[in-house]
Amino acid sequence: MAGPIEGAAGVRGSRIADEALLDDPDALAENDPGGMLRFTASAGAQVRESASLAAEANLSVLADEGRPRAVVIAGIGTAGRTGDVLATVAGPRCPVPVIAHRSAGVPGWVGAADVVIAVSASGRSPEALGAAEAAARRGARLVAVGAPDSQLQSVAEGVRAPFIPVPRRAPARASLWALTVPVLLAARTLGLVKVNEADLAETAARLDADADRCRPAAESFVNPAKALALGLSGSVPIVWGSSPLATVAARRFGDTLSANARYPVVTGALGEAGRGRVGLLDGVFGGLVESTRDIFADPEDQSDATRLRLVLLRDGGLNADEDTDEPLAVEERRADAVQTLAERRGVRCDVVTAEGGSALERLASLIAVPDFASIYLSLAHGLDPMAVPAVQEMKELSNQ
Repeated sequence: MAGPIEGAAGVRGSRIADEALLDDPDALAENDPGGMLRFTASAGAQVRESASLAAEANLSVLADEGRPRAVVIAGIGTAGRTGDVLATVAGPRCPVPVIAHRSAGVPGWVGAADVVIAVSASGRSPEALGAAEAAARRGARLVAVGAPDSQLQSVAEGVRAPFIPVPRRAPARASLWALTVPVLLAARTLGLVKVNEADLAETAARLDADADRCRPAAESFVNPAKALALGLSGSVPIVWGSSPLATVAARRFGDTLSANARYPVVTGALGEAGRGRVGLLDGVFGGLVESTRDIFADPEDQSDATRLRLVLLRDGGLNADEDTDEPLAVEERRADAVQTLAERRGVRCDVVTAEGGSALERLASLIAVPDFASIYLSLAHGLDPMAVPAVQEMKELSNQ
């Protein structure tokens, strides 16, 4: 095994994953001093708490002026991902455009007929603050979601806009559900999504069940997150979603693989991949390297060859009767086809299949296991998933 590395920036870790560490709960706890596994396991609790906090906010004022012309969800990183979740849960029948905006301010067309939802886990991101201030200047209806007693709360209170507090207990990337539920409930008040209390309860229960399956004490052969992490070890991951809902989960997995495990990753929709990116399976990290692999050789002798690892997120769909962009049968055939292509080229493929009775629960089922897998992969490499030195350095350099 390669020795640990330590750079000038305090980067520590091993290039080769330590598989044995994943089945040692004490070692996992020691290598996760910030508690990222614990925070990730709180996803179900986040759904319940955020739903309760949203119920206490005065969201009813949003409905007083009727349906908006458009809804803009403003935020960056995980906060920005909440806009993608809203758009996919609302679906193609949503009566107004739902737009995720990841830059400071708001689009130039936003005005009094629109709603802006500003989201920031810390309550101080320039993107969310700039959007909230711009919405107030232009007379747009505003909803703010973020840490209590923050700058974002002050902006919202200054214009008497609803503010939904999200207690800052975890890093933003481990707070997806705490940030997402208030956005969904604000949209429900506007008549844009059909998310009821049963959907939220079932989603929370699904997240609890997946957290139990992926718990540190569960060994790799029964723990789907550990198994996925070991499969991805040393590879270049490609994560594709078979449907719009699965694509949101694929991009979320790309976020966590990059931030937690520091792995480069290609993500996107399977439909887009079929227009060109599927050619990666033939490339120098795909079919070309696999064609030289000796299936009888000791795997340790071939550890230096970097290979693709395909992760396919499949959503059987609940929308067969809706006016979707792609018929369900087309999505399913496309997913079958890419699995066959990978098999022919010797490229390994992991499949995560959606489960659940609502769009929100199905999305949760595609996100939970990959979230844990990104943390286990980080820990296997001796990396602290909580501390990302490059992020802090970039902030310091940018502030100069």
